[in-house]
Amino acid sequence: MTAVVTGLGLLPLAIGSGDRGREIEGPMATVILGVLVTSTLLNGPVLPTLGLRYLRFEPRQAFSRGAK
Repeated sequence: MTAVVTGLGLLPLAIGSGDRGREIEGPMATVILGVLVTSTLLNGPVLPTLGLRYLRFEPRQAFSRGAK
């Protein structure tokens, strides 16, 4: 949700990057939009897949009150 709102806010800057007064803001908005898209794509399918492949997820042992 945060990435979508940030992307919508930066979209007008990225589109009008050739206008006067936006020599720095336009290209910077384009880079930020690219980072938002890339990070969203990586956080979706890639990171969980890598975690399941290379990390060990072992079940926790149950805690019993009577055992010593």
